Amino acid sequence: MLIARRQTLVQLTDELIGRLDAVARRDGRTRSDLIRDAIEGLLDHDEQVEIDRQIIEGYTRTPPTDDDDAWAEVTSRLALAALPPGEWDEFFSPQERP
Repeated sequence: MLIARRQTLVQLTDELIGRLDAVARRDGRTRSDLIRDAIEGLLDHDEQVEIDRQIIEGYTRTPPTDDDDAWAEVTSRLALAALPPGEWDEFFSPQERP
């Protein structure tokens, strides 16, 4: 699938270009490809940080109650109990398994 792209000029230090070229050679990729991936990773991370901030703000504004916590534990245990044996080993110790 061809995606329309727009060219932009980015000024980089010689040291940064050298490091970028070394990674590009090692991975068999182009500078542009690496820069696009790096920018996408930065923007994805920034978006996730904002989502986390909003979640924290929501729970700060309306903290969960003891009833909420109890229901969360019950529904989590039911969901994990529905998994085939062995797939929930990482979630429970042998004594806690449903």
